[in-house]
Amino acid sequence: RVLEIGDNVAAPYAAKLLGDIGADVIKVEGPDGDPARASGPFPPAAPGDPEQSGLFLGLNTNKRTIVLDLDTADGRTQLRELVGQADIVVHSCSAERAIEVGLDGDELLAAFPSLVVCALTPYGHTGPHANWRGEEINVVHGGGWGYLIPGDDPDSLAPPLTVFGHPANCQAGMAGAFAALGAHYKAQATGVGEYIDLSVMAHVASMLEASFIAWSYSGKVASRSEGRILNPWGIFQCSDGLIFLVTVEQDQWERLVDMMGTPEWALLEVFATFDDRAANRDLLAIYIEEWTSQHTVEYLFHEGQARRICFAPVFTMADLARQEHLLGRGFFPSASHEAAGDLTYMGAPYRMEPNSWQLATAAPLLDPESTPTFAGQRAAQPSFDPTAVARRPLEGVRVIDFSWVWAGPFLTMHLAYLGAEVIKIESSSRPGLGRRLPVHPPELEATLNTCGYFNQWDQGKKSVELDLTDPDSIATVLQLVASADVVVDNYATGVMERLGLGDDVLRNADPDVIIASVTGFGHTGPLAEYMGYGPTTAPLSGLTSMTGHVDGRPEEAGISFGDPAAGLTAAFAVMASLIGQSEGCPPARIDVSLWEATAANAVELWMGHALGSEPLSRMGSRNPTAAPHGIFPCVGDDAWISIACVSDDQWAGFAALIGEQAGDDRFTALAGRKANEEDLESIVSAFSAQHERWQLAELLQAAGIAAYPSLTCPEIEVNPQLTERGFWERFDHPEVGERTHSGVPWRTRNTANGVMHRAPLLGEHTDEILGVR
Repeated sequence: RVLEIGDNVAAPYAAKLLGDIGADVIKVEGPDGDPARASGPFPPAAPGDPEQSGLFLGLNTNKRTIVLDLDTADGRTQLRELVGQADIVVHSCSAERAIEVGLDGDELLAAFPSLVVCALTPYGHTGPHANWRGEEINVVHGGGWGYLIPGDDPDSLAPPLTVFGHPANCQAGMAGAFAALGAHYKAQATGVGEYIDLSVMAHVASMLEASFIAWSYSGKVASRSEGRILNPWGIFQCSDGLIFLVTVEQDQWERLVDMMGTPEWALLEVFATFDDRAANRDLLAIYIEEWTSQHTVEYLFHEGQARRICFAPVFTMADLARQEHLLGRGFFPSASHEAAGDLTYMGAPYRMEPNSWQLATAAPLLDPESTPTFAGQRAAQPSFDPTAVARRPLEGVRVIDFSWVWAGPFLTMHLAYLGAEVIKIESSSRPGLGRRLPVHPPELEATLNTCGYFNQWDQGKKSVELDLTDPDSIATVLQLVASADVVVDNYATGVMERLGLGDDVLRNADPDVIIASVTGFGHTGPLAEYMGYGPTTAPLSGLTSMTGHVDGRPEEAGISFGDPAAGLTAAFAVMASLIGQSEGCPPARIDVSLWEATAANAVELWMGHALGSEPLSRMGSRNPTAAPHGIFPCVGDDAWISIACVSDDQWAGFAALIGEQAGDDRFTALAGRKANEEDLESIVSAFSAQHERWQLAELLQAAGIAAYPSLTCPEIEVNPQLTERGFWERFDHPEVGERTHSGVPWRTRNTANGVMHRAPLLGEHTDEILGVR
């Protein structure tokens, strides 16, 4: 039983994810409805119809709604009755608003000891900015991601960007749903509930790939204009479109050279190694594009993948809808809506057997007369166990981890956050890429234990060294599996089978083990054998097609977004499977595709396509339903602030601060501001350029306008909102000493907070693990 008091994206998406796996979800809306009902996109025949807003339709399937005015005593009384019947409450109220409407965390846990409450807010419920306003653009830039977008931008003077839509809030919603399931799992066993306080901005700061850790380990400040560590990497022109290309390993580069016909330039010493290609990436990109421009997207995609080279087309939503691979995997289910009619939706971002995901009902209508109640009786709750208050939900759960790079480690790191014993299987003869990337303290000799990338994404885990080419080691692995609850890998499709660790073998060792795999395209479908890395999936999913400067070309997302998206999706599916198993369901087989897990974040874009809306053009950091909305210059070198005026009243307050120039009647209403957006932005830019960004953020927030500086990685480390919430982790590592790492983006009232321990040295726990249990 899930009760949602959520607006816009993060909380509704979290509740939707729970409804998708069978939870009974009741959504509380105010008399005017969720603001997402006014966001669009709308079908051409029904502009502005609150029952046909694409964003609302996409985020609110599998729910019923009740209209309550929480500013009245009667509304709050009805809310309290529903809270008392729920297992999980998900809300998006600020700290102040939560107290006003009766959702104070301490009071709820005192009244309902086994209840799980998850608050998803822009900055969290504690810290100096707890009650600041925040839209997607603000948390993206406050969390350090925005400053990195688009990545490798040749125009270093252009402002940073924002990925279109709400990917940060969608990912925070997934994190909230995962944490809530974990807390519910614990409550079912101990009677001890939880209040989870998740900051969307902190979640953004927790998924910055190598950017923050490069600062922490080497003092390097990542930006949107710098090149990548691995090259070639980027979007290249073809004869009929655009394609993304990345080569992660040296042998992939060598196969690309062969595919190009071994041109003389490719054999030059300036392109011989990783470091050489990085140092000469601009020249390399010119040569690569000369070649790609002679071929079609389809040829490069399929011929390259046949040679195990990671190409990925830059798709639009219309392209996405035609993909046989996604259609064959059932990624586009349909449902009939009373107002919008028959529509196709984004499906599950994971595949699970036995399947518990369903699209049972379309989004509810806003009906003031509807008074839904939870079905049946609430399950009997166990007695409150005072000895379990601080216990992490997954203590006692063992995970055997075959993951590498980012997606798989991100998955198992989240299981470790909840207390699971994660045992990473590694080899010194073939160490994972995460230990080999050039992210080491420059003052130290680089070893397999000094890479900041590994030490960031493998916190809280243990390491066992085994050679998986040795039959004796495979036998040892199967003994570990026999003692495990979960097995995780993110190898390419077929690798586990070739190692002698296919599903049948694992289940023979332990019939009850949950098996979770993360791959580029999933384990089924015509493209199952294709390679996929995190940066390929924003192009494939349509996000890249809408990311870029106004009238510019499509741009990258700034980070390899598909990796954390898929890793967190898989963590959610594992958590759901553990709960299902505790209730008598068979052990699950989980199959997560980087492509699908990324595409699921393009809710607005997909629903616009499904509703037949006019396709949008790239708009920089603008927003279709708000203005001014963007990144504006401030005093200082490369200093910017994110500003989002989401109503006419907010603009009136902003205009009063700016003065006479902003009093133009053209700007009074949203339609006029959108029609004259360039002039509007010039006025706002002239005003912002006179202010220091933090001072301007304070000024605008005091006027009720969402604003936050666009921060670099060094700046997020000292941001008081993150530091005062205890977000950063600093462990003493035997080889690198004390370094700063990003930590858990939520805080809990009962359970112990933070990461359990540092990342392991290679093989550090071999004797401990193989000698016991």
